[in-house]
Amino acid sequence: MIRTVDAVSKAFGQLGDPPFLRVIGGSVLLGIVSFAATWVGAGWLLHSLALFGSESLDTLLAWLGVLATLILTWFLFPMVVIAFVGLFLENIARAVEAKHYPHLAKAPGISFWQGLGATLRFLGVVIAVNVLLLVLLLFPPAYPIGYLLANGYLIGREYFDLVALRRLSPDAARQLRARNTGEMMLLGVGTAFLLTIPVLNLIAPVVATAAMVHRFEAWRGLPPPGTIATPPPPPPPPGFGQRS
Repeated sequence: MIRTVDAVSKAFGQLGDPPFLRVIGGSVLLGIVSFAATWVGAGWLLHSLALFGSESLDTLLAWLGVLATLILTWFLFPMVVIAFVGLFLENIARAVEAKHYPHLAKAPGISFWQGLGATLRFLGVVIAVNVLLLVLLLFPPAYPIGYLLANGYLIGREYFDLVALRRLSPDAARQLRARNTGEMMLLGVGTAFLLTIPVLNLIAPVVATAAMVHRFEAWRGLPPPGTIATPPPPPPPPGFGQRS
């Protein structure tokens, strides 16, 4: 818990760095453009349909559809922004490593197309899950809990995979994730909570990325559970190996 808070604190401390600011601006802009296109498309489609054959009923349906689109956008906008940050994750990870881990060799990284594929998959899953979660609005106390747990797991796993696959094989990444699922989800739940707070929800994805880089480096430096660390051999006595 303390280590997770420390990682998040370091991430907030780096928000003023130019790579961080560029990613925040780019991801927010992409989110706005994508939802503007959704609004226009939904509005055109709903106004074009004539399901009832009555102008007043069809107009009412169109306006209700637009209202529903706006409400869904309000819930999903932060999740779309966090998905788009995946496209720029490499820039954030390199900035964190340059400042805090300069001894590391340059990571092979993931290609733009790999990042795009991961972003689209994550976006599809997160939209589907959040639409299903709307059912919990029938039981208001259950919705925030379901929102945090479901989105926390999705965010934690997605960002861990994107960070880990920069340096590890898929098998090694899965093993490391399995050993640290609890803390990974804790970081995801914290990010999901930040997504519910205006303004903070725009920087939460970048904070999550940077914090995950810190935790990944800590996790992969630990031996797997059940192994016994071998202490280094003692130094040779003075004069050992020298001829008399």
